[in-house]
Amino acid sequence: MLLLALDTSAAATVALLADDTVVGRFSSGDTRSHAEVLAPAIRQILADAGVTGADLDAIVAGVGPGPFTGLRAGLVTARTLSFVWDVPLHGVMSLDALALAAVAAGAVDAGSTFLVGTDARRGEVYWASYRAGGSQDMDVAGPPELLDGPHVGAAGTLPPGVPLVGRAASLYPSDVVGVPAFAAADPDAVSLGRAARSRILSDLPLLDTTPLYLRESDARVPGPRKRATA
Repeated sequence: MLLLALDTSAAATVALLADDTVVGRFSSGDTRSHAEVLAPAIRQILADAGVTGADLDAIVAGVGPGPFTGLRAGLVTARTLSFVWDVPLHGVMSLDALALAAVAAGAVDAGSTFLVGTDARRGEVYWASYRAGGSQDMDVAGPPELLDGPHVGAAGTLPPGVPLVGRAASLYPSDVVGVPAFAAADPDAVSLGRAARSRILSDLPLLDTTPLYLRESDARVPGPRKRATA
């Protein structure tokens, strides 16, 4: 299974996976240049691997939650490439990718409940709660079970005392119990592709590419012009 995965819910990140093997990957630390870096990164990764878009079995895109501009850049790119290359397109919640990465790395105990939280800015967190499978072998246990979420809110409103995976742990250490190995982690395209593959192997449904913004847009339609007084 040859998958091209991309996520722009935080940084811009791209990965090409052949089954569970990472063929190529790219990640940008800049959270404001998604549109500029995505296409060149995808082109370079495919060229280095000697494959074309038509060789892909599917494209996987992170649907957030995330900010408007970054998330739109990734989803529009994924939809465009899926249409042009005529390959299937699947969505995966970006928090699911972080949850899977933490379980696969053994950072959370098998069978335990944990949170995933990323930076929503404005002093808030995008978060969801999960239960890890009863085995660290992902082909046996399947992906972590989503229990609640996604939500957006202040770090102090998250369930208290539950271990948290993701960047929110380093941003709000007094409000959450961080998992040290993942305290600064953001969603990554490698984990996103593996999350999609895990769901396919477990015969679980995947999402479409409807974005999870969780907030209303700050943009507003201008009101009517005020009449000038004589």
